[in-house]
Amino acid sequence: MKAKILQALRETDGYVSGQQLCEQFQVSRTAVWKAINQLREMGYDIDSVSNKGYCIRSAPDLLNKNELMSLRKTAWIGQRLECFDVIGSTNTTAMQMAEEGAPNGTLVVADRQDSGKGRRGRGWVMPAGIAIAMSIVIKPEELQPGNAPMLTLVSALAVVRAIEEQTGLQPGIKWPNDIVINGKKVCGMLTEMSTQIDYINHIVVGIGINVHNEQFPEELSDRATSLYLESGKHYSRAALVEAVCEYFEHYYEIFMRTQDLSGLKTEYDSFLVNKDRQVRILDPLGEYEGTALGITLRGELLVETPEGVRTVDSGEVSVRGIYGYV
Repeated sequence: MKAKILQALRETDGYVSGQQLCEQFQVSRTAVWKAINQLREMGYDIDSVSNKGYCIRSAPDLLNKNELMSLRKTAWIGQRLECFDVIGSTNTTAMQMAEEGAPNGTLVVADRQDSGKGRRGRGWVMPAGIAIAMSIVIKPEELQPGNAPMLTLVSALAVVRAIEEQTGLQPGIKWPNDIVINGKKVCGMLTEMSTQIDYINHIVVGIGINVHNEQFPEELSDRATSLYLESGKHYSRAALVEAVCEYFEHYYEIFMRTQDLSGLKTEYDSFLVNKDRQVRILDPLGEYEGTALGITLRGELLVETPEGVRTVDSGEVSVRGIYGYV
């Protein structure tokens, strides 16, 4: 009920009469009044004027079901939405839900994360009210397992576009899927998959975005940042989650037409901070350096070296002279 009223208030330019809300949702005026008061207690600034109705002036930065559902415009992501005040890891929970039959597009969001997972087994702890931890369950019926790793690049494109739209900042992508602003990491992702030999059971795309962080531990301060630190402004985390989901649906549809990055390569390369830069490839068989040229249709990084162009499909890339993390 509260989510529906919030959505109605947001979709109307001006005031919405109490009678209109009653008729729209088939409830009594008392029920509408109670819901409005509950929203006010949660921090929403809702104005009321006799003979005009209600108008929302401002909203608190909340990551809960009411706020997210009132903003939802996606076709399939978030049809099932699970929100947690505290969680160990949104990816772990989403994987468990997928195994138990959660449908395609299930969205798991947490306000605080205590045991998050990063690449190569790194941990990620997220205090309450500061950042975004979200995971999307995907159950693709036609995607070949060998093509699934490209979804990490699809996710990166969705996040960089969402941040650009919601903040006006100019983020870039450190290959393959770290989002950076002014040379520092603002978002990381982890894609996990359950497969059989020739069939994908489910994929979980985990996304973590630093939003309101005002500082980082000393060992991270030279390579981590937040949207607040880059702009001096605070943003609605729920609106950013919704924007990520909308862009992901858009780019996922393009990707699935060909199951490669032919429809996204040019746009991805335009955000690639590595492009035309000197990079160092950390390969178990030996490090080497070269100039990053962009990605292939399968999301590999092309690197020009004195011995010729090499294709990188794993490992981490360090951009010399751009930022200080590897």
